Amino acid sequence: MPSATALPKPITAYYATLGEFRHQHAGNEGATRIAFQTLLADMGRPHSLTVLGEQSMSVAKKKSIRVDGLVVDQYRLQRGIWEAKDPGDDLDAEISRKIQNGYPLANTIFENTERAVLFQNGHEAFNDDITRPSNLLLLLNRFFDYSEPRIEGFHKAVAEFRQRIPELAQGLTAIIDEARRDNPAFRSAMADFLTLCREALNPATTEAEVEDMLKQHILTERIFRSIFDNPDFVHRNAVAVELEKMVKSLTSRSFSRNDFLKRLDFFYRAIEDTAATIDDYQEKQSLLNTLYEQFFQAYSTRAADTHGIVYTPHEIVRWMVNSVEQALKREFDLSLSSPGVHIIDPCVGTGTFVMELLQHIPMSALEAKYASELHANEVLLLPYYIAAQNIEHAYYERTGSYAPFEGLVFADTLDLLEHPQLPLFAPENTQRIERQKQAPIFVVMGNPPYNVGQVSENDNNKNRKHPAIDSRIRETYAKSSKATNKNALSDMYVKFFRWASDRLGGRDGVICFVSNNSFMDQIAFDGMRKHLQQDFSRIYTFDLGGNVRKNPKLSGTTNNVFGIQVGVTITLLVRNSKHTTHEVFYTRVDEFWTKEQKLHHLGEVADYTHVDWQQLTPDARNTWLTSGLRAEFDNFVPVGTKEAKAETITGTGVIFKTYGRGVATSRDNWVYDFNPDE
Repeated sequence: MPSATALPKPITAYYATLGEFRHQHAGNEGATRIAFQTLLADMGRPHSLTVLGEQSMSVAKKKSIRVDGLVVDQYRLQRGIWEAKDPGDDLDAEISRKIQNGYPLANTIFENTERAVLFQNGHEAFNDDITRPSNLLLLLNRFFDYSEPRIEGFHKAVAEFRQRIPELAQGLTAIIDEARRDNPAFRSAMADFLTLCREALNPATTEAEVEDMLKQHILTERIFRSIFDNPDFVHRNAVAVELEKMVKSLTSRSFSRNDFLKRLDFFYRAIEDTAATIDDYQEKQSLLNTLYEQFFQAYSTRAADTHGIVYTPHEIVRWMVNSVEQALKREFDLSLSSPGVHIIDPCVGTGTFVMELLQHIPMSALEAKYASELHANEVLLLPYYIAAQNIEHAYYERTGSYAPFEGLVFADTLDLLEHPQLPLFAPENTQRIERQKQAPIFVVMGNPPYNVGQVSENDNNKNRKHPAIDSRIRETYAKSSKATNKNALSDMYVKFFRWASDRLGGRDGVICFVSNNSFMDQIAFDGMRKHLQQDFSRIYTFDLGGNVRKNPKLSGTTNNVFGIQVGVTITLLVRNSKHTTHEVFYTRVDEFWTKEQKLHHLGEVADYTHVDWQQLTPDARNTWLTSGLRAEFDNFVPVGTKEAKAETITGTGVIFKTYGRGVATSRDNWVYDFNPDE
């Protein structure tokens, strides 16, 4: 038996927690389950496994069961199940009942804090007293070390896929270059597609970006077909139809798509085999979303960075949808299903928010809402494909009948103010855009990309400009800011806040975004905070923390809900003209909570009406978070001010008239370095 010092810390902490529960006379399943779930989460983290508490899952004959814990890997593939019982329960009788109900036994723990039984591959692999630490350690090691062969094959295939994508993309580049030289039909098809993109998607679209769309389509089209079992997609989707025209002209001579992609057969087969074992559509969607992230990280890290390609956890999506529903009821006596409540996700990604809306809206209102009052935009090709299939499939699952999602537009939301849309891919896309532009949007929600553009000026990866929105930010957020350096206002998520505020027009409405939380306290955003407070009668900010750059004791992987380096917040904005006051409310979770704890907390509070909000009193400088600040500093003599610097005579009321930021190359490692060659 290992000594206490040799035991992993999570096991020591687990026994200590159980001891505390016994001391408090709280030994029932409801209490002890929390301790075992924490133990599983802590022991699973080194294996890149996550424990999802209280999960519903489909078993044989579409029957649904609810398990205490589901262990999943980074691809959201099921790696194990855990079921807790009271210490006084007859564990064997409970196990027998669960098995009769169809519980999977691929890798499942049944435990009651005193004894545990582990089933693997349908057979009993452990049955012993877990009050003995050595037995508990053995149980957990067996549980976490087990992996089904198909999952092992899938992980191996994905690793190979990530390695091969850059090489295959280069191979396609060479084929496209040759076709551009020698294949007039391909040149013509590509020129037509480029013209259409420039007219209706982005006037600055380049040939290289069109090439990227074509390469992404060729490399991933089979994945969509296999996961969705939708062979007609390339003939039914307007964008896919136009890309297939280019593929046909590209393959009209010597290039064979199938021969070229044979090198990825191992990967495709692994995906197809894995998808075939998944009956639950949400699990398929999770698998596809993760593959999508993996593809972009391998294919183009820069694109993944600029567009903030990251999957929004379901707990966040559900909390936001529930909160918008409650805000509509509380503020306007409406609901998401009310006629006339038009809803838009301006950066739909893979369709997560719209799919949650489809589950939330009652059947009596679903057909009408789906047909004309749900709107969504996406500017990247792959997520647009995935969103189209995800949303249409979700509607089919709910209603039993297929209908295309007419509200989905392939467009850059931030460009829709710039110029009238000309025909893209098919008149259908333009008609959708015009219909959306005429819609009286009442609700805006989603997960906008958040990235100023690049970590270093040397990266040459800035966000593209959007003249109309950039101008609005200059006129409002920047003009009202007292900050000297306002570069942070070029962050994409700031542009979406500005766009959403303007998109409501002069109407009442609700906006709910999950975004970078930098706007809440950084100096450059003082003007943004001022205008948000002017534009909205109620502001609720739910700070999920996780800013690794501000607090190096945190881990992006462990403490951030997106696994990123910047902090995250959910912001709910309500504009109700009946209110005569404008109020700001704030709450935050413990900075050191894990991702799982934060997401579990969102599930517990359900929506914004269940949150214990703190009302903020912004100061004269539009600072919202004033805790710890000293008001008397406002009366001190400033070191220098812009006003004094601009005066023609010697500045008064300041210490220095002239000041500057010093040497600022914005290209530091091009200008100086320890290495002269650099």
